[in-house]
Amino acid sequence: AVELTYPNMEPWSSEKVADLRGEGRAVFVDFTAAWCVTCKLNKKMVLDKPDVQAIFKSTDTAFLVADWTNKNDIIAAELARHGRSGVPLYLLFPAGHDDVSPVILPQILTKNIVEDAIQSVQ
Repeated sequence: AVELTYPNMEPWSSEKVADLRGEGRAVFVDFTAAWCVTCKLNKKMVLDKPDVQAIFKSTDTAFLVADWTNKNDIIAAELARHGRSGVPLYLLFPAGHDDVSPVILPQILTKNIVEDAIQSVQ
């Protein structure tokens, strides 16, 4: 399974996304898997970095991880909803109402990509 090492991160569920958005928080979702090389690279080079973690904290953006290591059907269905058949997929949901679609981030992340996306939904 994927190591859940991010501070304050939680396992993903569509209900959790709705609850957090209802609390007025933006939500970043990392669809990942232990066997995904690109996922591991993004985690090590971007998402695990203290300056990137500080962006999540300072903007009160929730961080959820959808672990697809064992390819469960619920995560597969969510990937398909966003036009993907596999990981990585990074979604950023604006705070508030569910009628706003998430921002789909590129499969290769940088600090600037993450920071700009979070600022765009604040």
